[in-house]
Amino acid sequence: MTSLFKDNLKMLRQEKGIGQVELAKKLGVSKGIISLWENGLREPNMSSLIQLSKFFNVSIDYLVGLSD
Repeated sequence: MTSLFKDNLKMLRQEKGIGQVELAKKLGVSKGIISLWENGLREPNMSSLIQLSKFFNVSIDYLVGLSD
């Protein structure tokens, strides 16, 4: 999951025109967590995946690279 997820997350965030700090605030996590996700050093839990999919209006499958 990591390489596709981290790339998709960064792309979606940049397309939305927001920084890591703003995304972190929207999700209720630290900026460091967003950075770790985008660098492939950590993976989000299910709750975070759900929040991300709702925020970006994409499926979890898309986020983790299982669908286009």
